[in-house]
Parts: sequence; C-alpha cells; structure tokens
Amino acid sequence: DIQMEICEYARQFVGNPYRWGGTSLTKGADCSGFTLSVYANYGVSLPHSSKAQANCGTRIDLSELQPGDLVFFNTSGSGASHVGIYIGNGEFLQSGTSRGVSIASLNNSYWSSYYLGARRVL
Repeated sequence: DIQMEICEYARQFVGNPYRWGGTSLTKGADCSGFTLSVYANYGVSLPHSSKAQANCGTRIDLSELQPGDLVFFNTSGSGASHVGIYIGNGEFLQSGTSRGVSIASLNNSYWSSYYLGARRVL
C-alpha cells in the first residue's frame, strides 16, 4: 500500500533538523518543505506552502483519516499555517521549529485545538 510506504519513508527522517524555507529531508526542512519532499519521492508535486497544500487533493473528514493523508493546523489564526503527514493511531509526522522532524499526536491538547482539516493527495 503506497500510503503506508510513504509513512515508513517519512519516518526515517525523525530527528532531522527544522529549517525555515528548507526542503532537504536530511539538512533541514520546514513543515511544508518536509511534506513536499516526502511526496516528491513518490512523484506527487506539492507547492511549498501549507496554505497552498491545504487546497490540494480531496478534503477528508477527521473520522476518515488514513495513513499518508496530510493534516493541517491553524496555529497563526489565518488559515493553514502548519502541515504534517498522518501515520495512523492518532499520530502524525511533522517538521516543527522546536524539535525538527518528529512524531506528534492529534490528541495532544495543543494540536487538537489548532486542527483545521485533512487532505488526501494520492
């Protein structure tokens, strides 16, 4: 299943650094650079902006989330300002300023309060 393969591929970059504007999975990527680069490895072209990625693919309800779906958050008060890759069991991979590429939980009070929606791009 390609969606699980994408999740396993992306998981290998946990611990790599955050870099604003970056798209390197090893030298540093911001949130949308991380998702852009992971999906590019599978021939999927995404824009380098969480706001723009939030308009790609098909909208998915929270109850329909599957591994490989993109999850979006409104942390700035102005629409999609953060994006990650859902990996199942309420968790997602993301590249954030404090920990670089890491696994986070949708059930965490911070992330659940900023959850905006999800898109399926495959």
